[in-house]
Amino acid sequence: MKLNSSTKISQDTIAQLRKIVGHEAVLTARSELMVYECDGFVIDKNSPDVVVFPTTTEQVSEIVKVCNRADIPFLPRGAGTSLAGGTLPVGGGVMIVLTRMKEILEINLRDRFAVVEPGVVNVWLTNALKGSGYHYAPDPSSQGACTIGGNVATNSGGPHTLKYGVTVNHILGVEAVLADGRIIQLGGPTEDAPGLDLVGAIVGSEGTLAIVTKAWVRLTRDPQSWRTMLGVFDTVEDATQTISEIIGSGIVPAALELMDHDIIVALEEAFHFGFPLDAGAVLLIEIDGLEAGLNEQKQRIIELCNQYGATEVRQAETDQERAALWKCRKQAFGAIGRLSPSYCTQDGVVPRTKLPQILKRIREVSKKYDIQIVNVFHAGDGNIHPILLFDERDGAQVKRVLDASSEILQECIDCGGSVTGEHGIGVEKIDFMRKLFTEDDLDAMTRLRIAFNPTNRLSPGKMLPTAGACGLEHKHPGRRAAM
Repeated sequence: MKLNSSTKISQDTIAQLRKIVGHEAVLTARSELMVYECDGFVIDKNSPDVVVFPTTTEQVSEIVKVCNRADIPFLPRGAGTSLAGGTLPVGGGVMIVLTRMKEILEINLRDRFAVVEPGVVNVWLTNALKGSGYHYAPDPSSQGACTIGGNVATNSGGPHTLKYGVTVNHILGVEAVLADGRIIQLGGPTEDAPGLDLVGAIVGSEGTLAIVTKAWVRLTRDPQSWRTMLGVFDTVEDATQTISEIIGSGIVPAALELMDHDIIVALEEAFHFGFPLDAGAVLLIEIDGLEAGLNEQKQRIIELCNQYGATEVRQAETDQERAALWKCRKQAFGAIGRLSPSYCTQDGVVPRTKLPQILKRIREVSKKYDIQIVNVFHAGDGNIHPILLFDERDGAQVKRVLDASSEILQECIDCGGSVTGEHGIGVEKIDFMRKLFTEDDLDAMTRLRIAFNPTNRLSPGKMLPTAGACGLEHKHPGRRAAM
């Protein structure tokens, strides 16, 4: 849906922004602004009026002050990989793109932390730490493109967060610019800072409380060894049953990922990994830790896979084979281009025991709305990612996708889960907040937002149904008219 709202920005304001960051770091041409009209959620679109590329915290602060003086909304953006419209400029205004703040400022192995700017791509830190004996644990599937600043904004997960925890568990502190332009530091390199956990409030707030310009991230010691396996199953039901049994046996894998038949076919056509094209689903299973005991765990996992219907279980014998398996998982979304011109990815969470139920419901919804839905997701923690395939040029298809998405997310709630595990609420899921939380809960969240962002100029129209939308009436996906 194309939003038709914009904020008139004077030439004087544009001149002030150019004075802060330089002429070439301010975009105003329509052809250039179109690049920023949406993120990975392609259904809602609206261009900002101005895009600015700061390179320092001080520049971000000055940009924010200019916007406040001119009464202009503003919002931060990283790589634009958000899948819920988290960087959609709902009311136009100034978009502050942080991708030029891309330095790894410090790596301190002795104290186990690194300091990074928000535009650092996740995998850059991974590569910088190779051979050091340490790593940064959060590893979103988009880690080759997404930025750590964006990961902080949405509290991103990833395959290995089943064992190691999501982004908030690895952020020690942040430097941030408040909505009035003040620069603050919350937390830092030391563990367990006294007082309220304001770092925990900032992480996952989707850029509605402050603009993060630096992060102190926890480094984790590399495991001594690992075992990586691929279980092949005839049906998704067999695979999901195996997932419950593995966790129920007391084994907590480092990662436990499921890919269904259609994703397998797309990956095989694109990258020739040697997947069996007749498989209904595959499980990518990784355990790690001390070498002692890993073989015993591996054998127990193989026994459970065979017990619950695996036709074969493959094991990566070398680092190269392991890397190939993870490459196929991380490139699953890229392979979808072979299946459809457009896709919409959902991000519900259900208890692991409810995986068969939610996947059955997804198949019913797919049939009801005549929309192909494929699945690749973090099965170990019940974080599903049904991918709805469509052509955004066809308004009827768009409406069916939105209605189907709403039914899937409602089923997640009915299963005792949530409508997001890592992608965030953005603009896509605002109305579901009233289904997840009481009015008292939402009031408390709103009061916190007002404390940080009293004028609501920072990222308006995001996350909370009470947050306003700069004059735009936000419409829930399930109630939108045909595009």
